[in-house]
Amino acid sequence: MQLRIIFATIIYFLRLIITMKKLYLPLFMVLLMAPILIPADPIDKIASLVRQGNIPELSKLFADNVELSVLGDENIYSRLQTEQILNKFFSQNKPKAIKLLHKVNSNPNYGFGVLLVTTSTGVYRIAVTLKETGGTLVLIAFSIETEKVK
Repeated sequence: MQLRIIFATIIYFLRLIITMKKLYLPLFMVLLMAPILIPADPIDKIASLVRQGNIPELSKLFADNVELSVLGDENIYSRLQTEQILNKFFSQNKPKAIKLLHKVNSNPNYGFGVLLVTTSTGVYRIAVTLKETGGTLVLIAFSIETEKVK
């Protein structure tokens, strides 16, 4: 009789474990896949591309016209002109480290970020503004200024 109760208990727990695996394994798989399914934050993507100095890839995020300010020289440039100016800047100032100071991404139609970029020649503050156009966020403003040491 005791053996029958022990055997029944073991069978019960084995069935419970198998049932739990069937229930929780798909949930576990979904959680593992979540980073792939969730789109990357555009401000984080911009920070990563600036850190790499990958301006050609960054230019894919530009609007047709970008308000660009580099060390006080401000104007509105085409996508190609903006890419050329930033290529020149980052070839002379190789990024070494980057720190995200501020990010606004609570509005799906607007994004704003401030990055602190340490380069081979100094520390710069970069501000980026994104706006939803045609269903995607595009970079409409890019500003580079020297960081004021406090």
